[in-house]
Amino acid sequence: MRNTIAVMNTKGGVGKSTIVLAIAETLSAHHGKNVLVIDSDAQASVSAMLMATTSLRKLQGDGRTLVDYLVAAVLRDTQVEWTDFVVGGVSDVDDARSVYVMPSDMQLTLLEREVSKESLHGRLRASIGGLLSRARIVFDVVLIDCPPGLSVLTESWLREADFHLSPTKPDYISVCGLDVFSRFKQLNPEMGFAENLGVLVNMKDRQSAEDEDYHRWLAGNADNRCFQQVLPRVNALQQAARFQSEERSLGAKYPGEIGIALRGLTAEILDRLAAAEARRTANAASQVQPHEVKRPAERAAAGAPSRKAAATEGIDSVSGMANGTAPAARPGETGARAVKPA
Repeated sequence: MRNTIAVMNTKGGVGKSTIVLAIAETLSAHHGKNVLVIDSDAQASVSAMLMATTSLRKLQGDGRTLVDYLVAAVLRDTQVEWTDFVVGGVSDVDDARSVYVMPSDMQLTLLEREVSKESLHGRLRASIGGLLSRARIVFDVVLIDCPPGLSVLTESWLREADFHLSPTKPDYISVCGLDVFSRFKQLNPEMGFAENLGVLVNMKDRQSAEDEDYHRWLAGNADNRCFQQVLPRVNALQQAARFQSEERSLGAKYPGEIGIALRGLTAEILDRLAAAEARRTANAASQVQPHEVKRPAERAAAGAPSRKAAATEGIDSVSGMANGTAPAARPGETGARAVKPA
């Protein structure tokens, strides 16, 4: 199933990292999904939202971040196991036990400079594609937190991910960021690009006529595929970005109006993923010639493996992820546990 989502807007300050955090924790705690967050922002904002600062610094010092994975795979052209850079037991929501993260580091900007200097764009994209192809099998949803602006790394995510989701504030500057992104998407279509999952209006002031006008204008463009659910401007969502050493429930972290909105948004995201998969399956079926179709019994007799079994053959599950279980370990204040193959 296609389930990798690049969260992107060329304009900063639209609440992108906080949205990635909230979606991941709600998908885990409310919908029971296994979620991988890939932090591709050099500021490591969502990484710091998911664990204590001391834990993040230890991972960065130990060379267990997305940057270290890409340095090995792209700059050194060596074989590395992606699961060695995935960290479990994150999030301060007590029932969000199935959120995982590939943390980031400020060295990410230096990596991109080296990729450009050595003309390794093709190898970078191949490495990104390989990573997503494996993560797609293990996790129910993969969220990629892309930095604002456009770079060689962000372009790789956008061309290799299945979908892109674009958060925006209902104001002129943020909408301009969407326009820049739209024009970039039209460049080199032969290289492929993620499908638009939708535009998400964030930080909407319910009492602002101007916000309502911009929202109506965005929703009026069918190409935007605006989500019906809007995230209101509330302090609770901003406060949720601060990691707490003591666990709390999903309802305590996202209370009242924002909790209801997040549950509605994540349900809508899952519905759109399912609809996209149904369309893809229907299109594939329509292209199969009648004589090529075999009955289920015939396939079983032929010993054909299931799609899931074939895809996972030779790939170790990530700490029980294959059977849907989540680790009980917590990162604590002194370090976080890397997820390794079973």
